[in-house]
Amino acid sequence: MYSLNVPLPSAVPRLATDLARRVPGGTARTRGEHTLVAKRCGDGDATAFGRYEARARERLAGTPPFECRIERVEYFESAASGPSPVVYLAVDSPGLEAVHDALCEEFPPVEDIEGEAYVPHVTIARGGALDTVRELAGPVDEPVQWTVEELAWYDAERGVTASRLSLPA
Repeated sequence: MYSLNVPLPSAVPRLATDLARRVPGGTARTRGEHTLVAKRCGDGDATAFGRYEARARERLAGTPPFECRIERVEYFESAASGPSPVVYLAVDSPGLEAVHDALCEEFPPVEDIEGEAYVPHVTIARGGALDTVRELAGPVDEPVQWTVEELAWYDAERGVTASRLSLPA
């Protein structure tokens, strides 16, 4: 699976790691595993990657850099797949949502997690006691804001960044 991801400033994984300590019994994401997916764009077929990349670049042509802001912790009580609950950093970004919507016109949305169901977020942990997760939900002590000037193509099968797409595209 390939995805276009938003690179995260170091403050975001640091915040997620700190908060994960407050989810006993949950499985935390470790540093380097925190992601903010803009859109999943195809299977892991390496021969098709060039076509995915070209289609996304064309679809996003002229898209300017955009702002992202994290100021609260939220959770999915029941995840579309995998262990639940899922506690996450909620990402507010009309620009990211516009990128996601544009890419959904080019690549089919993944059912239950993309299109109208898309919730921009960075996962902190999966599992653990729902009561604990509910207590953790709310404002973060120090909001994080950054400007997204590029997107990163991530190859999940190989666990590497395959290339980057600068904005404006």
